[in-house]
Amino acid sequence: MVKGNPFQNAIKQLEKATEYFKLDKKVMEALKQPQRVLEAEIPVEMDKGRTREFSAYRIQYNDALGPTKGGIRFHPEVSLDEVKALSFWMTLKCAVLGLPFGGAKGGVVCNPKELSKRELERISRGYVKAFFKCLGSDVDIPAPDVYTDAQVMAWMSDEYNKLAGRIVPGAFTGKPIVLGGSEGRDEATAQGGVYVLVEIVEKLGLNNEELTVAIQGYGNAGANVAKILHSLGYKIVAVSDSKGAAHAQVGIDPFEIEKHKMKTDSVVGFPGTSKLSNNQLLELKVDVLIPAALENQITKDNADKIKARIILELANGPTTFEADQILAKRKVVVIPDVLANAGGVTVSYFEWVQNRTGYYWDKEEVKNKLERMMVKATNEVWDYQERYLVDLRTAAYLVGIKRLSEALRYKGVYDEG
Repeated sequence: MVKGNPFQNAIKQLEKATEYFKLDKKVMEALKQPQRVLEAEIPVEMDKGRTREFSAYRIQYNDALGPTKGGIRFHPEVSLDEVKALSFWMTLKCAVLGLPFGGAKGGVVCNPKELSKRELERISRGYVKAFFKCLGSDVDIPAPDVYTDAQVMAWMSDEYNKLAGRIVPGAFTGKPIVLGGSEGRDEATAQGGVYVLVEIVEKLGLNNEELTVAIQGYGNAGANVAKILHSLGYKIVAVSDSKGAAHAQVGIDPFEIEKHKMKTDSVVGFPGTSKLSNNQLLELKVDVLIPAALENQITKDNADKIKARIILELANGPTTFEADQILAKRKVVVIPDVLANAGGVTVSYFEWVQNRTGYYWDKEEVKNKLERMMVKATNEVWDYQERYLVDLRTAAYLVGIKRLSEALRYKGVYDEG
């Protein structure tokens, strides 16, 4: 799944950005390593009676801007380096959006497809038991990620409340609406990405309508971005999941192919489409390529073959450092993950605010607030790109690093000058 070390990739991106921004050595060192690395083995009684232990991680990378925030993924290839990279990107992401959060991430090494619902619940509750003392609405607020969802957050939130002896609705986000979740959270990552894409397309002088799109990954983010872009006039010509890709140059109806996926467990074989591999999808001649799966999908081995004009990173870390350099030379516009997929954590922030105030917003209000924040962040990153004559990723890193270094300076981590 993961090619190379994602954490090393993240640090290379950081080091590149700091070439344009004089950064105190103490701050640089603080940003190169997580503040806290938590590990545990979660004992889980399986349905057949035996007990298995699952390796679990929680990394609180940096809390300079506030309590840490980040998802928990359940995946058989979760690793410590992967979680470190994800928590680093979350730190930058919250800083780019100006959220009052630091960055964190968590994971459990397991394959949810091989587990029953009861076993998933036991793992979810076991995770909270393992890390309870380090979680909370003012400490570290988890959310869903790969192969976790509102149901998993409901179990975790319930377990947290039991251990705390009181209801703490803001300790987890991405919860079901009936348990204090926010309207608009399910499609937040995709919707936020669309707001950014539309803004960038306009700045590039392109026409949103009839731009062709290929999407790698047809989970929550991928399926939702396909539907939203389709409604705006974009032509979805290819989508994929772990079993392969479906391609039709005349266009694909995202609603119909979702029905097909629900029936067959894959987008492959949808009537009127031809089957491609995930690698072939990445190399299609399209206007917009959207990696919405896992890390390190665009590498030095295939970056020269990318034909898209714009890459919108809805996945975390889909492009390696070496691939970035190749794409930049070829003038491919890469909209980086720390901006492109920040809609999810932004609406998680909204949920946290609503939980703490007890006042809840309707979906339209959530979308309006999200649009304002995503557009503002996009314009700020674009301005930095023009000021420093750099690519959008470096510009986004400069925005985030500036906020983080300022916070650390005020806290006395280093002396200015």
